[in-house]
Amino acid sequence: MNISKLKQQPMRLSAAGKREVRTQFGALCWRVQKGEMQVLLVTSRRSGRWILPKGWPMHGQTPADAAATEAWEEGGVRGKVAPICLGIYSYHKVRGEAALPCVVAVFPLKVTREAAKWPESHQRRRRWVSRKKAATLVDEPELQRLFKEFDPGIGRA
Repeated sequence: MNISKLKQQPMRLSAAGKREVRTQFGALCWRVQKGEMQVLLVTSRRSGRWILPKGWPMHGQTPADAAATEAWEEGGVRGKVAPICLGIYSYHKVRGEAALPCVVAVFPLKVTREAAKWPESHQRRRRWVSRKKAATLVDEPELQRLFKEFDPGIGRA
């Protein structure tokens, strides 16, 4: 199968079939600043730890489009999202007394616009850092590896 012909389909969500492990979609947002690639981290709302923008599937949106929506809502950035999943990582989302196991499918998003105000700007901070620095700031080992290995192919023909 030719990878260039792959196309994601919008998701159709139903209330039935909730599972033990939940799926989320995240955006690995990147830009080039003064010749150096940077990635975006945002803080979580409750603990304030550094994460990438991510959220739940959205009815009628592809996984990549849902990741792009989260990049806007949580990080105030817009750009071109690629429909190819870079990889996944897992974590436990704390909800009250429960820890809900989640897997996050990560999609690259090349940032073209950054807003001064965005939907969750009063709840989160954002920070642009190198891939290496991002890997030291996030807790999840699989996400650390994704940051370390990310290569958008800048400058390739």
